[in-house]
Amino acid sequence: MDYEKYLDLSGDGGIEGFIISPNAIAILFDNGFWYTYNYARPGKEHVEEMKRLARLGKGLKTYINKNVRNNYGGKSGNSPLAA
Repeated sequence: MDYEKYLDLSGDGGIEGFIISPNAIAILFDNGFWYTYNYARPGKEHVEEMKRLARLGKGLKTYINKNVRNNYGGKSGNSPLAA
């Protein structure tokens, strides 16, 4: 599945790209793992803000670290949005 490259305009690194679906976002971190955040975990408000920041190209890693941390719906080495 193709993903959109994260622009990282703030230069903090750590995120390679993302895939957005209607009720989730899958984020590819530079460790090679996809983390899926959905309406169940961590919730709709967080997911929608993460989508906004991903499209904006900055602030996503900071938001994750401050607000959701390990509250994700799934982790995968190669199958985003499958979890």
